[in-house]
Amino acid sequence: MRRADRLFEIVQILRGRRLTTAHYLAQRLEVSDRTIYRDVQDLSLSGVPIMGEAGIGYALKKGFDLPPLMFDYDEVEALLVGARMAGAYGGQKLARSAERALEKIAAVLPDNRRAALETTQIYVPDFHIDRVVAERFETLRQAIRARQFVFIDYVTEDKRESSRELRPVALHFWGERWTLAAWCELRQDFRMFRLDRMRTLTVRERQFRDEPGKTIADFLRQVGCEDSPG
Repeated sequence: MRRADRLFEIVQILRGRRLTTAHYLAQRLEVSDRTIYRDVQDLSLSGVPIMGEAGIGYALKKGFDLPPLMFDYDEVEALLVGARMAGAYGGQKLARSAERALEKIAAVLPDNRRAALETTQIYVPDFHIDRVVAERFETLRQAIRARQFVFIDYVTEDKRESSRELRPVALHFWGERWTLAAWCELRQDFRMFRLDRMRTLTVRERQFRDEPGKTIADFLRQVGCEDSPG
């Protein structure tokens, strides 16, 4: 990577994080910590408002921005494929949001990069996800964001029926199949539920707060042993 590109990448990483250590930057950019110290010093001398110091971490001063970003061809294609997958597997609302994001990106791209959005020959068929499942996905996505309890009637693979009150924490895609990761009030533990096996889904008005042992971070620590849909 050219030094100019590395300096640009450092600024981009700092823009997306509250506090970033030199060691993290060094690992991310595959250089030494000492190189990062020099780069940060040079950026500061050139007028980039970087706050912090070696050994503690760095952050960009609020309000600092750069000219429109430059994406290479692979990055443009990755964004387009991601948007198409969001539309095919994530429901109409997420699809519309992805389209708006692409429009904003296209507006700042040079002509040759904008053409990549129009000529990428990677397609994602949109007939794999059932309409009802897509609607449940959107409902649960909003419930996770709002931290609202949900109530479901559920049928397992061996046809057992149950009703559960859940704290939804994450949605996982398994290839044509979405599952909900949630804290189950009945089992007092994390469980995963396939969206296509939910008979009913109701979002409660009641909200939940993060409690020790019941958060997304706690679930991720358990995901190695609790990774199959219920």
